[in-house]
Amino acid sequence: MSKPKLKKRTPAEAAVEQARGVSKTVMDSAQQIWLAGLGAFAKAQAEGGKLFESLVKEGAALDAKTRKFTEGKVNEARGNVEGALGQVRERSQETWDKLEKVFEDRVSRALGKLGIPGRDEIKMLTRRVEELSGDVRKLTAKRSAAPAAKRPAKSAKRK
Repeated sequence: MSKPKLKKRTPAEAAVEQARGVSKTVMDSAQQIWLAGLGAFAKAQAEGGKLFESLVKEGAALDAKTRKFTEGKVNEARGNVEGALGQVRERSQETWDKLEKVFEDRVSRALGKLGIPGRDEIKMLTRRVEELSGDVRKLTAKRSAAPAAKRPAKSAKRK
C-alpha cells in the first residue's frame, strides 16, 4: 500500500487555520469569563445579605471602639483643663487676698493719720460704754431703794 499523499498547505491556508484556532481559544476564554462572572454575581447575590450584615457588625464594633477611645481622650483633656483651671483659680484667689490685705492696710493707715478710730478701738470703746452703762444702772437702783427721808429737801427758788 501506498501512503496517501498529504496535501501541502499554502501559507494563507495555514494562517487561516491558525486564526481559527486562536479565535476558538479566545471564544472559549470569553465564554469561561462570562460564566465566571455569572457565578460570581449569583454568589454575591446569595451571600450579599450575609456580607452586608457582617460589614454592619464590623462597622458597629469599630464605631464603639472609636467612641470609647475618643471619650477617653476627651475625659483626659477635660481633666487636664479642670486641673489647670483649679490652679488658675487658686492663684487668682491668692492674688486677690494679697491685694485686699494691701488695700485694708493702706486704708487703715490713712484713717489712723486722720484720727479716725479703727475697728478694734471701736470694739474696745463699745465694751467700755456697756460696762459703764451697767454701773450706772446699779447706782440708779441703789438710789431709788434708799429711804426718802434721807434726801435733803429742796429749797425754794429765789427770784
